[in-house]
Amino acid sequence: MNSNQEWDSKLSEDIETDEDLEIDILDIDIFNQLLAMDDDDDYDEDNPQEDEDLHKFSRDIVSQYFDQARTTFADMEKALKAKDLSKLSSLGHFLKGSSATIGVKKVMECCKHIQFLGKLQNINGKDSMDEEQALKLITQELQAGKKEYVNARDFLGFFYECSFAPAKEDSDANEDSKHDVSQATGQTDFLSEKSDAPPKASPGISTDSTPKPS
Repeated sequence: MNSNQEWDSKLSEDIETDEDLEIDILDIDIFNQLLAMDDDDDYDEDNPQEDEDLHKFSRDIVSQYFDQARTTFADMEKALKAKDLSKLSSLGHFLKGSSATIGVKKVMECCKHIQFLGKLQNINGKDSMDEEQALKLITQELQAGKKEYVNARDFLGFFYECSFAPAKEDSDANEDSKHDVSQATGQTDFLSEKSDAPPKASPGISTDSTPKPS
């Protein structure tokens, strides 16, 4: 068994394969392009000490993305409280691009909608609406985006066998300042909680270091 087969077997060990979940959370082609940038040619499956170096490059990129997304969502909540539609549109555009780079497509879709709504357009970038309606829809998209963030974070945390959740000290530092959207809706902070179901992975994620032809 080569290293790629070994890694795939670790992905599916003791879990139920759910290809639909994987496809729903990730754009697999984009994520595989990121994995292709990992320098794992010399990985030795018989040396457990090398596990930390497996997929290190892509893992670091993904970790930076989740930190960035968490900060951006917090900035969105502040802008929502201030009813700053221009800022919301700009933040939506920013996180949309970051999410697209990783292949986290559900978060990308929510951010694209926020970008349009911040311009008083509908989620397709057409037709106009009033500010009150736009803010109401942005609130819904922001909640949906944070839920999808947690789903993607837990799913990829399982793939990389690590946690991308915020450190405890970060949670403690933010304990006194509840998120504005959460206060308004009575919902919990999705950025620090775990999803209800355990993440599932499918062997559809490739660990082949050879880039796929575009």
